[in-house]
Amino acid sequence: MADDTTGGRSLDRVTTGLPNPGRRWKRGERNTAFRITSVFVIPLFRWVSAYRWHGPNRLPEHGAFVVAPNHYTNIDPLVVGTAVWVSRRLPRFLAKASIFRVPVVGKLMTGMGQIPVERSGRTRLNDPLGGGRSLVEQGGAVIVYPEGTLTRDPDLWPMRGKTGAARIALENDVPLIPMAHWGTQRIMPRYSKKLNLFRRAHVDILFGEPMDLSAYRGRPLDQQVLGEVTEQLMAEITALVEQLRGETAPAERWDPSANHQKETGKFE
Repeated sequence: MADDTTGGRSLDRVTTGLPNPGRRWKRGERNTAFRITSVFVIPLFRWVSAYRWHGPNRLPEHGAFVVAPNHYTNIDPLVVGTAVWVSRRLPRFLAKASIFRVPVVGKLMTGMGQIPVERSGRTRLNDPLGGGRSLVEQGGAVIVYPEGTLTRDPDLWPMRGKTGAARIALENDVPLIPMAHWGTQRIMPRYSKKLNLFRRAHVDILFGEPMDLSAYRGRPLDQQVLGEVTEQLMAEITALVEQLRGETAPAERWDPSANHQKETGKFE
């Protein structure tokens, strides 16, 4: 957690109600893979970053939900995963399948129950969202990047979204929670493979209110409905990022296809 204090007291306890990191877990919620990862990941991020929590912790203590964060650097999953971990929930992602083929890392990802998604949009079960549904059915916390990849926006604002996060939440009638973070580019720039380990960076974290999806209950989940919810989701994520950055996002959200960019892979 961050070192930041307010009046000599821990920022997370004063302003957000986030738990003391020393009391994260109830019995049975962690396995060997999570234990091994936490030994390295959380100390690393306490070394290279100072988390600053804004607003209350809006993640449910129990039951399934979908978290939808912005995405602009390769290190984002570690930042978001740590934030969910400190909130007493096991972070699980829909992650690109190539990560699972990396020695050691792949074993840990599998052991933690992360879901591999092929670049073509297919998983081992030939269903890119099936793993997410399975975790939801088990009462899990699922992290889905609605942009699908690192934003192509030149100034790192959230770009056009895809419908996966909305579909999982609507199909399973679980909370869909927008999330924003800002500052990870100071630890690892977009598409870089090098960590900045010598200058501690502030990373700001903000969970939004769970979206009100009541108007969509009982409606067929066609592309119009999924598109409406996804657009609303991206608008809420962008508003959260605006709060953290203290800036106003462009009026028009970045669209890779309109700017002759590929949907996947490095574009710079």
